[in-house]
Amino acid sequence: MPQDFMLKEVKTKIAGDIVLSENPGKSMRKWRELFNISQIELAEHMGVSASVISDYESGRRRSPGARFVKRFVDALIEIDIDKGGQSINNLLRLFIGSDKLYEAVLDMREFSSPISIGEFCEAIKSELIVGKGEVENKVLLGYTVVDSIKLVLEVPSYDYVRLYGATTQRAAIFTQVYYGRSPMVAIKAMQAGMGGLRPALVVYHGIKKVDRLGLEIARREKIPLALCPVKDIASLLDLLRKIE
Repeated sequence: MPQDFMLKEVKTKIAGDIVLSENPGKSMRKWRELFNISQIELAEHMGVSASVISDYESGRRRSPGARFVKRFVDALIEIDIDKGGQSINNLLRLFIGSDKLYEAVLDMREFSSPISIGEFCEAIKSELIVGKGEVENKVLLGYTVVDSIKLVLEVPSYDYVRLYGATTQRAAIFTQVYYGRSPMVAIKAMQAGMGGLRPALVVYHGIKKVDRLGLEIARREKIPLALCPVKDIASLLDLLRKIE
């Protein structure tokens, strides 16, 4: 389990994000979903009704006070620790990195049970365009969703390793993709600095056709690549969080 001062840092960042947000309820929902905790589970742990959590998240109630935010954050941490602390460990990896890395990561999770690449692609309505017929039965243990523009333009390359979380056997999902060249170039650079390590699957969200160079890199480096046509990032995250 992380040391107390580490947990305090995580709690402070989460609480600060909620309190300083222009929409605290939306921020509360973001953190609850990132920890993969249901409203009912959270409410039971806090000793309130699920409608209270729902009302705050939807904006039907006024912004929560500092005392409620503290209880909310404590409950997220305590529930996650009871489940093994994976979400906390992922957050710590990001917080230890640069602030830009933290801003670039939209979601990051390890699965409770392995899932095949084929099942994963089906769950998020994606189609393999590199590796089709070869990698569908290979296993994924988690995923990381990033804003590709922020990652490539703002995050130092030495922080890329933190995107892998607890395992490299994961899907790297890039949003805000326009051509598909720069994310694959970033992955190639990442491999060079990490002894050849690479994600088990790369997913591009938001494009229908990949730039020829990006496609060629994926083929030469034998990196499975899928395209996800889901209309917006929120819908993509909803599909991801439904995966057990």
